[in-house]
Amino acid sequence: MQIRHIQSSDYYTISPLVNEWWGGREMSDMLPKLFFNHFNDTSFIVEDDEEAVVGFLIGFLSQSKKNTAYIHFVGVHPDYRNQQVAKKLYNTFFKVIQQKGRNIVRSVTSPVNKGSIAFHKQMGFNIEEGDKEVEGIEVASNYDGQGQDRVLFMKRV
Repeated sequence: MQIRHIQSSDYYTISPLVNEWWGGREMSDMLPKLFFNHFNDTSFIVEDDEEAVVGFLIGFLSQSKKNTAYIHFVGVHPDYRNQQVAKKLYNTFFKVIQQKGRNIVRSVTSPVNKGSIAFHKQMGFNIEEGDKEVEGIEVASNYDGQGQDRVLFMKRV
């Protein structure tokens, strides 16, 4: 497997895969083409030996918080989960943002995404204090709109 920077043209490959990889959940609206056009140096794609996409990470440097970077969206093909693909993407992102002078990484997920919560904890992220709990997990209520609670993560690198 090879990791490379995302290119604008990768949008047309990844966008149709997103809902499929999320088991039919409507997720592609969260990944507009602007991320592929404007965050190339902090976003990555993993391809297998036949150059098929098996994972990607969309991340960027915060414009408001000069020591912070943000992981917006990560996807791994269902057949490649539990093969360290996401871990390699995160570690690549950590390395790049450290070179750019950032030492805090933030990310969010839905409280129903137990796999994402477990993965972030395994990668050393802390769950930030929320204003309520869902199944024992701190969440920020209405973070992404009415009824859209989110688990907020933070990690120092």
